[in-house]
Amino acid sequence: MSDRQSYTTTAANLNVYVQGQGFPILALHGHPGSGRSLSVFTNHLSKRYKTFAPDLRGYGKSRWNGKFDMNDHLTDLEALLDRFEIEKCLVLGWSLGGILAMELALRLPKRITGLILVATAAKPRGSHPPISWQDNLYTGVAALLNYIKPSWQWNIETFGKRSLFRYLIQQHTSTSYNYIATEAVPAYLQTSPAATRALYSAIQAGYNRLVDLPQIQCPSLVLAGVQDRHITVDSSLETARHLNNCQWQCYPNTAHLFPWEIPQLVLSDIDHWLEEHPQVIAQGDEVTR
Repeated sequence: MSDRQSYTTTAANLNVYVQGQGFPILALHGHPGSGRSLSVFTNHLSKRYKTFAPDLRGYGKSRWNGKFDMNDHLTDLEALLDRFEIEKCLVLGWSLGGILAMELALRLPKRITGLILVATAAKPRGSHPPISWQDNLYTGVAALLNYIKPSWQWNIETFGKRSLFRYLIQQHTSTSYNYIATEAVPAYLQTSPAATRALYSAIQAGYNRLVDLPQIQCPSLVLAGVQDRHITVDSSLETARHLNNCQWQCYPNTAHLFPWEIPQLVLSDIDHWLEEHPQVIAQGDEVTR
């Protein structure tokens, strides 16, 4: 994203879900995703803080006609901070959202007080096996049945565990399948081809910001699942090691969607980190006007 080749110059007026009161937390979703797919975080954090969860350009209700690149997301997010008069905020990002969170901290160092980086990396690498037609078939059936009847155990055992869900989660529980039904499937259906192209173009270009991470001075928390095949735990750990003032947490028997597998443990660890780093949520003149 450092080599700008943008198709557009105008910031998109992003659809954003706002909850709670207090210090602002900007929550950024992954691909495919939407602001609503971060409810596992925002429903909890909004009890004490004011959360802003936008649909990124080309996702959810933030429709966009025409091509764009990854840098345009940063233009949109800076405009969002200005629109809501957010002087400083903490940023939580999941997967692609974590990459954008790091980019924002590099671009707006005086406005970003801290980072919570979930299943992400500054040099993302995957270990996903080749996808067969059976994988796609089982995934389609599992997703459809789960959407109609969330967490149906027969569907989980018959199709879910044989589908591509097995690379996204390790714990095939009713909790994780409920999140997949209510948040993952709708987000997938609302993700535009242009958003997919923008992401894949950045990956194919060999996205790597490791060398720039020491510039980020704010505290950060990096969370990862051991069995993540989309962004490997090793690439997340590599990112954590390049960040200053960073805390690392890794969860066994979980994968890329680990916040939906073990939500209470993840939220508890985030709460504990926030208690240990009160400067990232400092009240006073630094909050939203």
